[in-house]
Amino acid sequence: MFCERCVAELPELKPPFCPICASPGHQGRCGWCQSGQMQADGIRAPFLMQGLVRDAVHRFKYGNLRAAAPELGELLAGYLAAHPIAGDVLAPVPLHPRRLRSRGYNQSELLAVELGKLTGLPVEKGLLERRKNTPPQVKAVSRDDRVENVRDSFVCVGDAAGLKVILVDDVSTTGSTMSACAGVLKDGGAVSVWGLALAKEG
Repeated sequence: MFCERCVAELPELKPPFCPICASPGHQGRCGWCQSGQMQADGIRAPFLMQGLVRDAVHRFKYGNLRAAAPELGELLAGYLAAHPIAGDVLAPVPLHPRRLRSRGYNQSELLAVELGKLTGLPVEKGLLERRKNTPPQVKAVSRDDRVENVRDSFVCVGDAAGLKVILVDDVSTTGSTMSACAGVLKDGGAVSVWGLALAKEG
């Protein structure tokens, strides 16, 4: 998907950004994270959702380009090696069964599987379920809308007790989805929950 020159020119997420949700442009915690609403310990991403990264994510997510998963997983693994996150397991952000049937695959699960191969971390596909078939987050305009959109959408159905979990997703916009997932995982006994996305919306 990317030649070596293109990889070197991908739009990296660089400081300053919120140390919790990774929203660009913040010297310290953003207002939302200061309010204590973020339930994840933090979110990290190697790239901004711009240019070639946006094109790649859209093709991977909506264009049935499953073959991109190993290359995108390699980019995530390289980032994780340079910026370690405490984790015992990888957990992909789940799709609702109806959307999974429609799309045919969960792009976050494909990324997690490839990342697991490269890092040696086990992939726990059954830790979370998505019970509410909410509209795609891209259709929600504000952060409050996105928080409300995913409220009570996820359930921890696996054994998270004592685990340090790394949530894997393709894109983090406001962090609302990862926050909702982190909340139920911690209710299930997870020690810590970090989010890792390929790209972060600005």
